[in-house]
Amino acid sequence: MVKVRLARAGAKKRPYYHIVVTDKEKARDGRFIEQIGTYNPSRPIEEATVDYSRLDYWVGVGAKISDRVRDVIKQHKKAAAPSASAS
Repeated sequence: MVKVRLARAGAKKRPYYHIVVTDKEKARDGRFIEQIGTYNPSRPIEEATVDYSRLDYWVGVGAKISDRVRDVIKQHKKAAAPSASAS
């Protein structure tokens, strides 16, 4: 099964995450199929990046989204909506 989940990067006590598409059986920081975004919990959510077209593609072919990635995407869309409507 293919999952969309976070892969940890960054230094000790300073996490930084890549949003990746990977096989469920692979290790958290192991080999992945595609990187579709980034997330830094110490920075504002607006600075996270998500390639929504690739996310939609992978969900369309059956990939499951982890709970934490679902929360990050929801927060990112909510934070981006007011700035998009203000333009």
